[in-house]
Amino acid sequence: MDWRDRISVDPQVCHGKPCIKGTRVMVSVVIDNLAAGESHESIKRGYNIEEEDIQAALHYAAELARDRFAVLPTTVS
Repeated sequence: MDWRDRISVDPQVCHGKPCIKGTRVMVSVVIDNLAAGESHESIKRGYNIEEEDIQAALHYAAELARDRFAVLPTTVS
């Protein structure tokens, strides 16, 4: 799957944030819902999106994580 087929960025939609193509559902909202433990079915129903949209959001997030990272404190045992 190529996430670019299902995610778009338009400066006129949601302030240019990445969204599920043809909607105003931001990728970050999908990822936030998944992180909060929401089921795929609940997200699809709640935002009227498809399973492929959720998978595209995950692929997009994975690609960002490859290139960016948050600095975390190190712990010494």
